[in-house]
Amino acid sequence: MNTGIALLAFAYVLSQFFRAFLAVLSPFLATDIAATPEDLAFASGLWFLSFAALQPPIGWALDTVGPRRTAAVLLLVGGGGGAALFAMAATPLHISIAMTLIGIGCAPVLMASYYIFALDYPPIRFAFLAAVMVGVGTLGNIVASYPMTIAAETIGWRAALWGLAVLSAITALGVWVFVRDPVKEADALKGSFGEVLRIRALWFIFPLMLVSYSQVGALRGLWIGPYLTEVFNAAPRVIGQATLFMGITMVVGPMVYSILARRFHSLKWTVFLGSFALLLSAGGMVVLVDYSTTWAVVLMCGVGFFGATYAAIMSHGRDLLPRHLVGRGVTLLNLCSIGGVGVAQFVTGRIYAVNSGSDTVSLPYTLIFVYFAIALAVGLFVYLFAPDTRSDSG
Repeated sequence: MNTGIALLAFAYVLSQFFRAFLAVLSPFLATDIAATPEDLAFASGLWFLSFAALQPPIGWALDTVGPRRTAAVLLLVGGGGGAALFAMAATPLHISIAMTLIGIGCAPVLMASYYIFALDYPPIRFAFLAAVMVGVGTLGNIVASYPMTIAAETIGWRAALWGLAVLSAITALGVWVFVRDPVKEADALKGSFGEVLRIRALWFIFPLMLVSYSQVGALRGLWIGPYLTEVFNAAPRVIGQATLFMGITMVVGPMVYSILARRFHSLKWTVFLGSFALLLSAGGMVVLVDYSTTWAVVLMCGVGFFGATYAAIMSHGRDLLPRHLVGRGVTLLNLCSIGGVGVAQFVTGRIYAVNSGSDTVSLPYTLIFVYFAIALAVGLFVYLFAPDTRSDSG
């Protein structure tokens, strides 16, 4: 761990924060600028889709201009600028524009780290380093929970966003100064996304990458707030505590997956069994959708823990990539993951809008959870045919 990697890790903490903080701000934004759950689902979806849309050019940039300039420039302009715009927001439209900018700013951070890990460290260490980065970064989910609720109640959400704008800008400048680019691959300029797509084995991984994080990201990033508010009449502090508990499971999960993959020498079956447990948690949320606040939080923690497969699936895909295609390959996998959350936010936002007038308050959320369960089941079935890779990541 050096200063540059530490700064990228902190930038990823900010990235995780920005994708999750709307859930706890939903009561405040509803009061101050009349933002509805559908408005926030749309804004959250734009964060993920702008993030995903940047992955192909970021993959090219990593292989050509390097991670230092790619991460620093986008984080400064998008992260710092987007947070400043959010702090001045007067309508839900302003929130959507700000979230789009912030998504652009956060888009290169994790991939810059993975690019450095893939080229500067031994291949057998990639899975472990990837899990550590995700685990550390997911601390942003914790900060975006109860602490953000307290900040919104004390200094106000606008002041908190101004502070985040300054923090993002300082972090971007630090990345520019301290991150060191790996030695460029001689064949990097010759590679292409078409070459990545011709790797047949990846096509059995893409579908699960598309859906595995979508439930975790959408639930933690938005729906946990409206769900607990509307179905259980939960106060903002209860929502903050629930998101805190779920955030903690999301920090622990990647580390556990890394340990299990190393112990059983199989990334594929570690991911498959964990994803099956995630499917059971999703099914539990459908069956017990309005049973009790306690059970809702327990099941959401299950989703957070078992859904923490991102680093393990990414490592599985990385093992199938030749060295000169690492930048383009990992960003394409990341596009599937983040893009899946963006699509899920739009789809679930429409599900909510169409069914929110029902006499059964929990109906929109039942259908949202059914959507997640079906999508995950399909992705898991396709993943069965993926080739396995050993994990000896020490």
